[in-house]
Amino acid sequence: MHFDTVIRLVADGAVIPVILIGAYMLVFKIPRGHRFEAYCRILMAGLTAYLIAKIVGSIYQPSLERPFEQLGVQAGALFLNNPGFPSDHALFVTAITCAVWFETRHKVVSLVLAGLVVTVCVGRVLALVHTPTDVIFGVLIGLIGALWYLNVSRPVKQATSLLPL
Repeated sequence: MHFDTVIRLVADGAVIPVILIGAYMLVFKIPRGHRFEAYCRILMAGLTAYLIAKIVGSIYQPSLERPFEQLGVQAGALFLNNPGFPSDHALFVTAITCAVWFETRHKVVSLVLAGLVVTVCVGRVLALVHTPTDVIFGVLIGLIGALWYLNVSRPVKQATSLLPL
């Protein structure tokens, strides 16, 4: 396989398993009685991260050109026609990973998704569509959106009393 094809698969293709695994976990592994609250938190976390990304991106752009434009070469992956800070791909896969971790607490799947987040971020940099700063801030802003999960009330087991009431 040609190196450019591998980079494209890593930069763009690794997003697909994050979406599929995340969707499966969030649809089938959240207990029925807690789904509405969980989906509200997921929506608010995603919207918060997206809004922060757009505000930060409109205030600060490290460069108006992406790395491939600066080097005068072809982009190695798909991209939107904007300066690219922060990385939407990094933000998106981070938000999904946080949703899976905080709403299901499934460690193995969350670690696999975290590995895919790193893969996507490295791929985006290698494809020259983002700088390391772009993807780092994409991940950080995705994590800021995850603050919605910090005050989650988990079902508490009833303590049994030894004294009759």
